[in-house]
Amino acid sequence: MATNNSIDFASPDAHFAYDVNQSLFFRKDANNYINVLGVCQLNTLGNASLLDIYLSSGNTVEPHIHQNASELVYCVAGEALVSLINPFTNQLLNYQIKPGQVANIPQGWWHYEVANQDNTHLIAIFDAPTPEVIFGSDILRLTPPAAWAHSYCLDEAKVKDTLAPITKTVVIGPPADCQAYEQEIDDVTHSTYSYSSNTSSHPHSPYSQYQHPAYSANGFPPYYPFQRTFF
Repeated sequence: MATNNSIDFASPDAHFAYDVNQSLFFRKDANNYINVLGVCQLNTLGNASLLDIYLSSGNTVEPHIHQNASELVYCVAGEALVSLINPFTNQLLNYQIKPGQVANIPQGWWHYEVANQDNTHLIAIFDAPTPEVIFGSDILRLTPPAAWAHSYCLDEAKVKDTLAPITKTVVIGPPADCQAYEQEIDDVTHSTYSYSSNTSSHPHSPYSQYQHPAYSANGFPPYYPFQRTFF
């Protein structure tokens, strides 16, 4: 009996195909949403999963980390900026990717993606059946303003006022109700690198599991971050 972990490949319950369009992870609006494929949707998957990402110009998959998986971002259509911080050099690296090009984010590295064109389509591929995530919006809103102010010698009142609009996990930003979104994305595209075939890598270590509640956004049904959405 051939098995993959607990899956019996001879069983009628073993599934080998799936329509990712039927598995919504998060939706900001009709042009900005993410579908998901994990072991919950396709139970014969091994150590792999993906996110099917659609973005209009200027929209961002907010800064975040995957503490248990590396991420390979493949551009299907449009153009995107993939930015990541290399913790071994303390450098912010920016890569513009176009159709057929990829950017790789090692496990646990801080990163984000920004669409430079409308109808941008990205596929994020993970080396885990259930990648976990910690979103920057949660770090900002759940850390007390007093902690930010004390740690970095900031004005606590200003920190509290600045972060007050962040009341839930963002996922795709700017939030739909953002009143200030008129700026160009040039502010986040400085020091941009072109596509590179460099295959050098660094060691990395996973972060501990992060438990996360469910959220809803813009009237859409609640969603769960990866470790709960996939199962």
